[in-house]
Parts: sequence; C-alpha cells; structure tokens
Amino acid sequence: MISFPASDWEFATPEESGFSSDGLNAAVAWQGDRLPNEPYRILVSRHGKIVGEWERGLDRDFQHQQASASKSTYGAVLAIAVREGKIGSIDDRVADYYPEMLDVPPGTGPKEGRHYYPANDGITFKHLIGNVSGYMKPGEAPGKVFNYQTFGMNILCHAIAVQYSLYRTSDPEQGGGIGKLTEWKIRDKIGGSWGWAWGNFDLPPEARLGIYGYNTNYTITAQDMARCGLLWMQYGNWNGEQVIPEEWLREATRTNSFILENEPEENWLYGLGFWVNDKGICWPNLPANSFAASGAGGQHIWVWPDKELIIVQSPGTYARMDRPGAAATVEKILEALT
Repeated sequence: MISFPASDWEFATPEESGFSSDGLNAAVAWQGDRLPNEPYRILVSRHGKIVGEWERGLDRDFQHQQASASKSTYGAVLAIAVREGKIGSIDDRVADYYPEMLDVPPGTGPKEGRHYYPANDGITFKHLIGNVSGYMKPGEAPGKVFNYQTFGMNILCHAIAVQYSLYRTSDPEQGGGIGKLTEWKIRDKIGGSWGWAWGNFDLPPEARLGIYGYNTNYTITAQDMARCGLLWMQYGNWNGEQVIPEEWLREATRTNSFILENEPEENWLYGLGFWVNDKGICWPNLPANSFAASGAGGQHIWVWPDKELIIVQSPGTYARMDRPGAAATVEKILEALT
C-alpha cells in the first residue's frame, strides 16, 4: 500500500522495503568513489516511504536548481491547463495563444542565425514539450528533429502562464509565470515546499528576452524531488486527488510519436518532458517502463512504477558521466533489491 507524505515523510528500513542494507551502502559508496571530490545526494523511496538518504557536501535541506529536470513539471502544468480549458489541446498552435513568439526577426534572437522563420507558425504545444519544435532554428521543421533546447520551453511556459494572466512580455517578472502557477496547481496540493527562480543566459542587448527568455528553474530538496516522483509514479493521483491527468502522464512517459516517425532508433528515448525507456534505448539495463526527469548538474528523478520505486540524485552521476555510467548508480541500487 502506498503512503503519501504529509509535511514529513514516513521512513522504512531497507529490509522492510525489500532491500539489502549492505547492498544500498555499497551502491552509494560506488558513486562516491566515481566522484571523489564532488558533493552528492541520493534518496531511495519505495511504497511512498523513504528507505535511505545519503549526503556528502550538501545539506539535506538545500534547494538545488533543477535545470532541465524542470521540463517534466512544465508538461504537467500544460496538461492541467488543457484540463481546465485554458488551452484547447496539446495539438493547438502556440502562436494562437502567444503570438509574441513570432516577433523575433533576424538580429533579435539569442545569437546569429537564431530567429523567427515561417515554419514556426505551425509549432504546437506538443512540439514544444517534446523538444521537436525547431523554434528559431531555420531548417528544422516542427516535429521533424529532436533538439533539446531551453528557448522553446520558455515559449511553452509563457504561453501557458499568459492564459492565467501570470506573464507579460513587457514586464516579465511581474506575474510569477509558470513558477507561481506550479505552486497553485501542483506544489501546494502535494505538500511540497520548493521554490523557483527566473534565469537568463548572457545574451546580446538586442535579444528579445521578454519573449523567449526568463527560464523558470525550480529549486528543490531531494525529498521534494521524491515527492514529485511519487506523484508521477501514481500517474498524477495524490492520495485520491487526480492532480495531473492520468492520460497525460501515461503518454508523456513513452517515446513521443514525432521522434518515432522521424528520428533514428538511437534517439528513441524522449517522451513529453521525460526521458523514457519504453524502447529500451535510453537505459538498456533498466526496466522498460521506467522514466526520469533529468537536468544539468546531475539532477535526476528516476521512477519505476512496477516496483513503486523512486531514486533521486541531486547531484549524482547522471549527466556527469557517459550514458552507461549515468545509469550505473541506479543499476547498483537495483542490485540491492532482494
């Protein structure tokens, strides 16, 4: 039976949760040996209880920036906006909701060669959350190329926030954007306590930051990362309340259709805001129905619904080693399952 944490989590021993204590400690030691001079945090949760937490060089209560791991939450807010009728469908044209996205002529983009071009008119919300939009990339038609990017995600966030009167290009910091919306629609409903901050790259003075800048970066503890993982593991249901539409998370955690249709098999590893493994490409040695939110700096929330298991690294080996090494800490922890 799943436990849902209130303000504090319940804890269980490794043996109560089907793990070997020695095996878990060995897995953590393995990561520490691979990153001998770097801080790490690892949290393992099963059945909604914390099995173990390990830290080196970082306090348990430190709220770490999530970087691109935030994308999974952006997608959840998009699904809520569709459910609430603020957006008609994920297949709607984004420019119908946020026409400013097209007002980026040459010379006002983030760098040379990045600007509006006619194919951007057809970008949908699904293109953006699936990282296949080609936004401001002449030569990349929507839906045709998997290209991980920040500016397209910023457009997604602003287009959603505008529907709730939480974003204006003329005064970007005034309304709180998708960060504030996430607090209302997700964080407060599941008892979380994370924060968020605006972020911008160092761009030329002509760059139209109000249109495609102002990235929302969630800042969060490892326990709250696990709280998000538990919500996703339950396909959006939190103790009886359907916070995120179930059908969204079931679709988002499988390789998206654009990638399957247009990309080589080696790229069959991304859904809608999540890294996914349904084709066995992302992590060949991990379960096919596992998925993760991942971000720069080793931020990683790995979820395996079949075993009601969540593994958080903040930071960890993920995105700080090659792909086999990136998944190795998770593999080592799974070896401790009895």
